Amino acid sequence: MLYIVATPIGNLKDITFRAIEILKSVDLIACEDTRHTKILLDHYGIKKPTTSFFQHNRFTKGEYLLGLLKKGKNVALVSDAGTPGILDPGYNLINLTIKNNIDMTFIPGPTAFIDALVLSGKPAHEFYFAGFLPNKKIARKNRLIKLSKLECTLVCYESCHRIIAALEDIREVFGEREIVVGRELTKKFEEVLRATPQAILEKLQISKPRGEFVVII
Repeated sequence: MLYIVATPIGNLKDITFRAIEILKSVDLIACEDTRHTKILLDHYGIKKPTTSFFQHNRFTKGEYLLGLLKKGKNVALVSDAGTPGILDPGYNLINLTIKNNIDMTFIPGPTAFIDALVLSGKPAHEFYFAGFLPNKKIARKNRLIKLSKLECTLVCYESCHRIIAALEDIREVFGEREIVVGRELTKKFEEVLRATPQAILEKLQISKPRGEFVVII
């Protein structure tokens, strides 16, 4: 069985009893970064072997994990934070498992964009998750123009290195409507900013932005 296990996005207490139970019972835990996952496993006294499964080894390691599953081993798949399969190489292993008719199940838990969407107070009955915006300015602006034609709440991720540039493009495309920006969600310095792009830009420019950001438009 492949167990797809959601893990905390920040606060280590945000994990289910079932997730802990599964992680203690499997034969192997496949994770993006074994060092990162070790912090969680040590916190809960979970002593199980781990193996790296990330973007650059997802094909070769995917075949290795498939081989273990075919031999009757139980494998847990985790990401560095949140739900595997969303913007991470877990998607590849999940599809490989489906194609080979291997049993799998999902142990649900935190997802950063759901956290931010709920906290935003914006309509959530219909929304579009756009993932990460493009790195380059022209591509990012063109993407935002396309997204602006959708008649629903928009959700995207952005890194601390590009949040300023992204907000400048959002201001240009969407104008000065109120947006919501969440950072360090569930952590000690959690912050949810509800204001115009210009007002949020001014706040973030005071000090160097840190952490991962979720933007709600």
